[in-house]
Amino acid sequence: MSKRIQRRHIRRPLASARALVGHHRSSGNDLVLATLLAAIAGAANAGGFFALGQYTSHMTGYLSQLADNLALWNLRLAFGGLLAIGAFVSGAGFSTVLINWVRLHDGRQQYALPLAVQGVFMVCFAWGGIFTSEAGRLFALSCLCFIMGMQNATITKISGARIRTTHVTGMITDIGIELGRAAFGLAQGRVPARAGLQKLGILLRLVGSFLAGGVVGAVGYGQMGFFFSLPLAVLLLALSLPSLILRREA
Repeated sequence: MSKRIQRRHIRRPLASARALVGHHRSSGNDLVLATLLAAIAGAANAGGFFALGQYTSHMTGYLSQLADNLALWNLRLAFGGLLAIGAFVSGAGFSTVLINWVRLHDGRQQYALPLAVQGVFMVCFAWGGIFTSEAGRLFALSCLCFIMGMQNATITKISGARIRTTHVTGMITDIGIELGRAAFGLAQGRVPARAGLQKLGILLRLVGSFLAGGVVGAVGYGQMGFFFSLPLAVLLLALSLPSLILRREA
């Protein structure tokens, strides 16, 4: 195989990764990227349960837990819930600041850089298992909640608030709404709107991706523990680094 052909084979996946996180967006790229990120979120969420005994994307649960523990005056557990919520909010805020800052300097990197940072934090979470103390557990929890907040904010910014990858409650609610609209239309003798069916398909795809990621994550973390985070980190870095390393290319 000639060097020219070899370079072409190398450049094709790099070009695909750059297209997924590029500044010039398409609905197809948004959906592919959201599907990948939903799978990663599902795997990381399952990992949070296996490694920490908690689902780290479920902020509703943490807020309820915080209220319950405050009512019972269990300040230690209340602090854990408050830390998880704070880390998630901080991750979302940091992602937004990062995207807006990069947009002012080099718009082509505005989505790649947050994904790369998420990959780095995922590597940090992979090593969280070596800390067996309560402080180490809180560090790992904060890391994963921060990642979840960053990811949800990143895909929200990329898609113009049309897609969220960790907010499964909202997606399942929207599925119910679209099914209700379709059922009502059929009862009235009308064909369901194409836009509604397309939205339903997207929602089902994302929820299915989150579920599939959760299954893979449950098996992976069950076998490898915290270190199963490393393949997830590699995937995030593989999506983001081509745009960062080759940023000067047109």
